[in-house]
Amino acid sequence: MAMTSPHSYKCPKFLLPPHIAIPAPLLPTDSNLQNSASMAAKIYIVYYSMYGHVAKLAEEIEKGAASVEGVEVKLWQVPETLSDDVLTKMGAPSKKDVPIITPTELAEADGVIFGFPTRFGMMAAQFKAFMDATGGLWRTQQLAGKPAGIFYSTGSQGGGQETTPLTAITQLVHHGMIFVPVGYTFGAGMFEMEQVKGGSPYGSGTFAGDGSRVATELELQQAFHQGKYFAGIAKKLKGSASSWMLNQKQDMGRKQMEMEGSVGAPDTVSKPPYMHSHCC
Repeated sequence: MAMTSPHSYKCPKFLLPPHIAIPAPLLPTDSNLQNSASMAAKIYIVYYSMYGHVAKLAEEIEKGAASVEGVEVKLWQVPETLSDDVLTKMGAPSKKDVPIITPTELAEADGVIFGFPTRFGMMAAQFKAFMDATGGLWRTQQLAGKPAGIFYSTGSQGGGQETTPLTAITQLVHHGMIFVPVGYTFGAGMFEMEQVKGGSPYGSGTFAGDGSRVATELELQQAFHQGKYFAGIAKKLKGSASSWMLNQKQDMGRKQMEMEGSVGAPDTVSKPPYMHSHCC
């Protein structure tokens, strides 16, 4: 049986449905570099809350993030998908006076912290519906490289304090975002055993119970810590983004010139077998 040379193999064409376009490589622009260097780090806290538990955590996270100098913080809600009649029957209180965000507005932020209650160990459908509407941002990878955090509320101790954020990470991955967990940076509060406490290394959290339980002081302290910790990281990333983007721009420009034959002869460029032009 004749052996096939690795140089002769041609990969099959990769086909996408006609309504989906392959994301184009992002090329930093001069305006990107100027904005990155001159503006404060913009943090968006985007949440869905039916009974107010997640909203309370969001407010504490906002306070924590705002305590970091050089950071601008804004609270947002995602759209409700249930009718007022259904919400009334479910005993849900009125929504807080927080603006409703659109998917395109996410791209304005330098970092985003997402919050939601759990439904069977995963984010609530209202928040998933919002994420499903971010396809345009995914196609252009406008959220790629931006830090993201997660916070949440569950009904009980076994109701998803880790599975809820864990299953939500897939949303961040497809957008190319950088997940920033709390880890154990909260210190001794992470090891509290004398009282019921929500939250995990993934992010801050609380328990709703039958709906009457409110976030404890320790849970609110962790939420504040998450906001402050996340904002500090987002600020550092934004500060280093200018030099990184400049290097990317120069590198991509050089590679473009090489591909066009402007720098060096094509046959002088050393390529491994799988990198020849006919291979995918």
